[in-house]
Amino acid sequence: MILGITYLDLAVILVYITIIIYMGWWTKKKVQNSGDYFMGGRKGNKLMMIANAFGAGTHTDQAIAVSGATYQIGLAGIWYQWIWLLATPFYWIIAPIYRRVRYVTLADFFEERYGPKIGVAYSIMGILFFMLNLGLILKGTGTAIEAVTHGAMSTEIVVVVLTLFFLGYSVLGGLVSALIVNLIQGLFILVMSFLLIPFALNAIGGMAAAKAALPDYMFSFIAPTEVTLYFIIAVVINGLVGIVVQPHHMAVGGAGKTESACRTGWTYGNFTKRFATLGWALVGILAAALFPGLGNKNRELAFGTAVANLLPSGLVGLMIAAMAAAVLAACHNFMVAGSALFTRNIIPKINKTKFSGRSELKFARLTSVAVVLGGVLIALTIPSVVQGVKYLWQITAYFGIGFWMAVMWRKSNRYGVWASVIVTIIITFITGPYFSFGLGWPLEYQITAYLPAGFIAFILVSNFTKPEPKEKLDKFYALLHTPVGEEYKLKEKGFDIMLAGEIDEKAQNYGEPLEERGHSLIVVDFLNIRKKFSFKRYKIDVVGFLYASLFVIVILAIGYAVANLW
Repeated sequence: MILGITYLDLAVILVYITIIIYMGWWTKKKVQNSGDYFMGGRKGNKLMMIANAFGAGTHTDQAIAVSGATYQIGLAGIWYQWIWLLATPFYWIIAPIYRRVRYVTLADFFEERYGPKIGVAYSIMGILFFMLNLGLILKGTGTAIEAVTHGAMSTEIVVVVLTLFFLGYSVLGGLVSALIVNLIQGLFILVMSFLLIPFALNAIGGMAAAKAALPDYMFSFIAPTEVTLYFIIAVVINGLVGIVVQPHHMAVGGAGKTESACRTGWTYGNFTKRFATLGWALVGILAAALFPGLGNKNRELAFGTAVANLLPSGLVGLMIAAMAAAVLAACHNFMVAGSALFTRNIIPKINKTKFSGRSELKFARLTSVAVVLGGVLIALTIPSVVQGVKYLWQITAYFGIGFWMAVMWRKSNRYGVWASVIVTIIITFITGPYFSFGLGWPLEYQITAYLPAGFIAFILVSNFTKPEPKEKLDKFYALLHTPVGEEYKLKEKGFDIMLAGEIDEKAQNYGEPLEERGHSLIVVDFLNIRKKFSFKRYKIDVVGFLYASLFVIVILAIGYAVANLW
């Protein structure tokens, strides 16, 4: 034994580390400029985009939080990740927006639509989001590995080791290495999600024995406390508002070579995660039957406790490698996207100059490290993973209002954004438990208060204040109405393209406009949809959304079967 694991487990972990670091250094030569580093040169095919979306959106901390919640309150704990399940079909119709604007960061989106000050404000929120997310990922993984090694490796030591590991390969390769390496990481994440289940079922004697050992509410997707029906409805709506401005989604949804690759990658990469989430929830349920007594305070040890007590030598090492894979895949994307915000949207506003060429790439790598160090600090101080998840839900919703309104409503302006952000933050502080003067409302009631108020403030203030410059609006909406493959139309109008990327020759079009052949976007035309709608114009949006909705039904049916067929 060494560090609480066997030599065989250690050998498995070292093989994994060697392969991943080699691939990270190998991809370094593919990074020629900041466009490659931040967006992979927009070269992602469908498989790469699916793997990248799955890797970027799936973290060990999520498995720890879900399994811990289901350990305590039953299958309803799955909603700490399934809040995005009902929103996933919308990814199909949102992804082309990221690709068409041809920006590098979501701060570019806010800056081009609302002005530089809004861009900086969003960048600050985005960097906080990345640091908090990095901290949660490292915290959750450290907690699990501490349990696996029976305390031989503390959470703090694991955080430091994991940080050095993923910095060793990801700082050099940027998003190019993420697109390639995440093909492997995704397989490891699936292993992490389901490897424990057969061993747990064997140990307890099957699902029927687990059901006999636990109260009935543990097998309901609605809990009597914490995750109630009202909680689920509120966080699902809040999630749909905020998901569009999670700052890594410009790359996750827009780094593909084609709009089809972006749609398919973001939507079905995340459906893969929704399915994997069932594995995490089931682990928590089985752990509750096998290892009772952890209590609410230590429930996030449930996953690691199950690994330590159920898996044989060798597979423990594989599971630790799988946990590391989930760390690397997500942290890689967050680190790169965070450095993009620093390099493109904050520093140039401070020193009034722009980087160019290799200097921008060098600075991007340095700021990547800074983002990671901020995440490490949070990992060492945040009390629990679930509490951090709730913070993330709230801060993204503040800017989500401005994104949705920017795309759908031409009258949206910077004053509306400021009003909605300020109002939602103030209401959050007043209603929440964060300060002594707060009312201490649960999250679902806070959402009920701040979301409607934010939208109302945005609409009222935008209506009665100065609109954005016409030339700025004309360019923004021209981008949204120009599908990939019709860049020549933008050039004819004299509009600059921030990062066009590689264009698939099959997408090139010089005949009937692509928008008239199914490529029009419902979200962009939403306020005029009654005048414009025809199935032909919106065929890709409509058909893809319906197929994705069927996937939601299938996953819910599988979840129901897991809970009720024994």
